[in-house]
Amino acid sequence: MADRSYTSWGIHCRNSLFCLFSVTSLLFILSWFFVLRSAGRSRLVSLPSLRNQVVSNSNVGCRIQYPDAGGAEWGAKKKVLKVFMYDLPSEFHFGLLDWKPEGSSVWPDIRKKVPSYPGGLKLQHSIEYWLTLDLLFSAYSGPSSSRIAIRVHNSSEADVIFIPFFSSLCFNRFARLRKQETQSHDKVLQDKLVKYLEAQDEWVRSGGVDHVIPAHHPNSLLYARNQLWPAMFILSDFGRYPPNIANVEKDIIAPYRHVVKSYVNDTSTFDSRPILLYLQGAIYRKDVSPLILSYLCFVASPPLFKPCFCFFLVFISFQVEGVRL
Repeated sequence: MADRSYTSWGIHCRNSLFCLFSVTSLLFILSWFFVLRSAGRSRLVSLPSLRNQVVSNSNVGCRIQYPDAGGAEWGAKKKVLKVFMYDLPSEFHFGLLDWKPEGSSVWPDIRKKVPSYPGGLKLQHSIEYWLTLDLLFSAYSGPSSSRIAIRVHNSSEADVIFIPFFSSLCFNRFARLRKQETQSHDKVLQDKLVKYLEAQDEWVRSGGVDHVIPAHHPNSLLYARNQLWPAMFILSDFGRYPPNIANVEKDIIAPYRHVVKSYVNDTSTFDSRPILLYLQGAIYRKDVSPLILSYLCFVASPPLFKPCFCFFLVFISFQVEGVRL
């Protein structure tokens, strides 16, 4: 009798624990479902609401209007963004690529030779390099309907002011202390940049809110961000920034530069592609699981998903010996 009672008691305990675990798991899943659903509804903004958006600041008097994007009408309606770029000393930009200035100019003559950027993974944060080159090239390209931004040399004519500091490259190359250094070269340049900007009339006049500075690597601009936070940062994500320093209301999220080859002679269209979303990489980065990521994708743009929609996920892990699928 004792053995039977003990056995039935054990079975009852196991059943109770199983039920408790099942109920807890169900409640956890439901809570995440409602949290993600509410977050998706509150934070997502439809594209039509962004059209004809006017961003203004009463303290600066800066007014930027984004024209309506509508196929062939875009070429006729678009307004070219006027950008004033500081002539920072070369140590802040191309000097970090071992380029030496010739004469009094702080910029290379890109008609003759363009300083090369390091390859490998450093390319993914190279947006600072390409934006600077594009603004320099606008002086030689002449009027073109394909241009969306040009450099102006009078700050009073500019819509925004660009700070050409290669902050990501500076972090990648000079963040570590070298022999006989008490401060890294990365920190030294950031301190110099803050002093330079605080002495500029453009920064003093606006408080920096109309300035744009690249900080695409999550660890770049680590020391100066607390002083330069009024400016618009060009970031890869908000993962390592407090919301009072970087947030979606003022800053810009820019994609990584492609480091894989593009399709050649691709004539496929949106309707002809059976795979609408293709994700391949370390998709667990930043604590984002594939399940949550796929749910957010469905919540974000349900009109895009058709009955034949195919969602393709491949997890890649990075090991010492290479990449593993």
